[in-house]
Amino acid sequence: MDVDLTILVGTMTGTAQLVAQELELTLDDEHTRVQTKLMDALDAGVFDGGGLFLVCTSTYGQGDVPDNAKALYESLQTARPDLSGVRYGIVALGDRTYAETFCNGGKRFDAILAELGAKRIGEPMLHDASAGTLPEEVAAEWAGPWIARCRETSMLAA
Repeated sequence: MDVDLTILVGTMTGTAQLVAQELELTLDDEHTRVQTKLMDALDAGVFDGGGLFLVCTSTYGQGDVPDNAKALYESLQTARPDLSGVRYGIVALGDRTYAETFCNGGKRFDAILAELGAKRIGEPMLHDASAGTLPEEVAAEWAGPWIARCRETSMLAA
């Protein structure tokens, strides 16, 4: 079953963008069309028409979404669109040395999307910068089983 996937990237330093590029290389094949969009200047309208999304975001400051993701996050909070046609996954980047706010950027998107009716596929990928692993490698390993699960849920829904 063919899948169209949009990766939305929230980043401050470019790490989440690097991870998204690796995910695109890993997932883009004859059955999966991947489009990557930086969250800059996006609003809740990006989810119009539903579809499959992967939110790939870092965490910044006191557990906030990155600066380039703030407008989209705030738009979801204020516009409160019906996202029942949206399925999504989360790739959250964080650092466990900040235990209180670990991966909060991704967790915040997860919470607002679920609140608005979107259906999460699988468990979020939470990457710990202090673990000594490369986030793009961890994400690439996580992505295979995740996209397989997305295909299964698409076939069940069809």
